[in-house]
Amino acid sequence: MSRDSYAKLKKIIQNSEHHVIITHWSPDGDAMGSSLALYHFLTGLGKKASVVVPNDYPEFLNWLPGNARVVNYSQQPEKVKKLFAGADLIYTLDFNSFKRLEGLGDLLSQNQTPKMLIDHHQQPDTYAAYQLHDVKACSTCELVYDLICGLGHKKSLNKKIAACLYTGLMTDTGSFRYPSVNSKTHRILADLLETGIHPTDIHSAVYDSYSYNRLKLLGFALNEKLKILPGLPVAYFTLNEKELERFHYVKGDLEGLVNYPFSIKGIQLCALFNETDEYVKISFRSKGHIDVNKFARRYFNGGGHINAAGGKSMESLKLTEEKFVELVKTLF
Repeated sequence: MSRDSYAKLKKIIQNSEHHVIITHWSPDGDAMGSSLALYHFLTGLGKKASVVVPNDYPEFLNWLPGNARVVNYSQQPEKVKKLFAGADLIYTLDFNSFKRLEGLGDLLSQNQTPKMLIDHHQQPDTYAAYQLHDVKACSTCELVYDLICGLGHKKSLNKKIAACLYTGLMTDTGSFRYPSVNSKTHRILADLLETGIHPTDIHSAVYDSYSYNRLKLLGFALNEKLKILPGLPVAYFTLNEKELERFHYVKGDLEGLVNYPFSIKGIQLCALFNETDEYVKISFRSKGHIDVNKFARRYFNGGGHINAAGGKSMESLKLTEEKFVELVKTLF
């Protein structure tokens, strides 16, 4: 854990007028929830703030308060460059390496504006002047909550901030069922509920908005593409571009698929390999002490948490699968 004092962070925030918030490539619920919660908090302080994303994120997150103000670098690169040029402080949320930004990372690495890292992933790079980093946090949204309260602004929690924070807490903990959930998580939830948000509505907005094609893709993956390795507690999926096109795949359609095999008795590690135009995207999930963070970092250009990590492969889907099948044995 590495945390600068709240007094130090309070001073730098107070002395900064123009704030830019950035999150990682293909943002998820925690990335967008934490970014927009921080945006609402800063604007509530009278600061000028902007949220920048490297590329698109799933449609089921578009309902989040402040979504319309998000600037997408893949669509508006010149606007992002102007925001960077005018920033007094840049926050990097839910990632700790510029590699997680793809092309936007090059632009950010050239920018000399002081940066504040707010993140819960392991082994952060050393680019940030200020840090709020804790691998024990269940989500980056937990750390944004800590920041707001640590700065003495707990009373500023409102329905907009709470809805964003609740979304990140919910999605990054598998609806509060992962080992990262503890008594503090539920105390935070209690404070968020006090603002008047409705958890049922938030859950429905995120999880009850599937398209017909997404449900068909899920059924196809479970019925046709799920594999279990003989003699190992390992299950995984591979999906190529043609298969995804068959079901009119859009970003977010594979969200949560990697976790489904855990419902099979005895499975301890799950993986998902899906082909894109440029590389094979990989998701790993595990139980107990099986460290998929180290596994992803060592073999698949990725990283994350002990029980949840991602990566990518520049080899073909077939070769990537063969590599995984051989290397995963080392974890058992």
